[in-house]
Amino acid sequence: MKKFLSLLLTLALVLSLAACGGGNDAGTTPPPADSGSSGDTQAPPTAAEDVTITVAALASGYEEAYPGMWQEVCDAFTAETGVKVNLICDKNLEDVIGPSMQGGDFPDVIHLATGREKGLTEQFIKDRNIAELTDVLSMTIPGESAKVSDKIVGGFTDTSVTNPYGDGVTYLAPMFYSPCGLFYNAGLFEEKGWTVPATWDEMWELAEKAKAEDSYLFTYPTTGYFDAFLYALMYSVGGADFFNKATTYAEGIWDTPEAQQCFDIIAKLASYTNPVTPAQANDQDFTQNQQLVLDNKALFMPNGTWIVGEMAEAPRAEGFKWGMTALPAAKAGGNGASYCWLEQAWIPAAAPNLDAAKQFVAFLYSDAACAIFAKGGAVQPVPGLTDNLEGDNKMFYSIYDNGADAAMGNFAAYNAVAGLGTVREVFLDPVNGLVNGSISKDQWISDVKAASDQMRANIMG
Repeated sequence: MKKFLSLLLTLALVLSLAACGGGNDAGTTPPPADSGSSGDTQAPPTAAEDVTITVAALASGYEEAYPGMWQEVCDAFTAETGVKVNLICDKNLEDVIGPSMQGGDFPDVIHLATGREKGLTEQFIKDRNIAELTDVLSMTIPGESAKVSDKIVGGFTDTSVTNPYGDGVTYLAPMFYSPCGLFYNAGLFEEKGWTVPATWDEMWELAEKAKAEDSYLFTYPTTGYFDAFLYALMYSVGGADFFNKATTYAEGIWDTPEAQQCFDIIAKLASYTNPVTPAQANDQDFTQNQQLVLDNKALFMPNGTWIVGEMAEAPRAEGFKWGMTALPAAKAGGNGASYCWLEQAWIPAAAPNLDAAKQFVAFLYSDAACAIFAKGGAVQPVPGLTDNLEGDNKMFYSIYDNGADAAMGNFAAYNAVAGLGTVREVFLDPVNGLVNGSISKDQWISDVKAASDQMRANIMG
């Protein structure tokens, strides 16, 4: 784990200089005035005890693994501060809070990561409608003497995931992190005597073995899961230099041999993907694609550690055991790579109770909150939290100690341009077309190049 943390710190410092943003696009609306200060020290804001804040949190696999996780954290916050909390926790959070926000009724705190199909967090980033959180880092955690910055592993607040405008200001608080990789049925591999591929050449050989077993090499929950996949692939193929240039749309980057190798791998992987995948690759049916792995109808899928809780009650093949591996190395003797997925909590700029909302965000890093989240398998970037992991999580979080390179960061944010799609629409969604044959690899590459030129011309920073 020490190796992982040092890797993350190094990568985060590099990527914070090279990648300017975490949103898929960004608007030109001037940022709203924020009452906070970004000084070195900050006393916790005072919130009247009769205040009630609204917290909206995604009911993800962690909540399924430990039902009531978010409510318990909210109750602990109320017990410590006296501030009451109205919790909204739903698997389809955007649908629940979206209509009221259109009417001007905003939650005070939202826990919802980028990369979702509906792109709500990206929309707030694009419109610059997120409150600054830099001052929260210097706040004292309610009930403790430590500051928030004391409880967050170095580097996690210096990346494009949390600082989307490349201006050194934190707008999104780093929450649950998860090493992402390819998940599979380790029991099936043991039964068949198969070795987990260390290179892509070995992966293609395994694809033929799967075909002989009336199965497929690959599936994916939704195309959104290809963000972590693509980031790790770019890092394994070209290292930090290629990754940084690609995520900032450097001129000519998609004509390089490294880029061509990435395109080739994804296109070939599409040809070995279970054909039912695209039809189920949406926020309503994605678990059916995940079920393909549990039923041995696909060998691998990209995912994060939350998958265990998310599919805890799902049926599975006899002898099923979770396995996870980094993306294979680009060539023999090279390192594989695993993207570090990082969820975020943030405050809408129009939150009605800004001071109390910042108190709540600070409390999320308290020992009490961390212990509650850990019951659901949710790990925050707080020192020491991985020391006591057991079972599947211990195996998952050791991926970096076992030789995988860690990748962290996002495509740079850019100003909105008429007709220019989001990063997901340009880079990731076409994978569905590659699988069902409605788009060719050459067309995909051509579209990426054209869009990337516009992204580069309108990059923020």
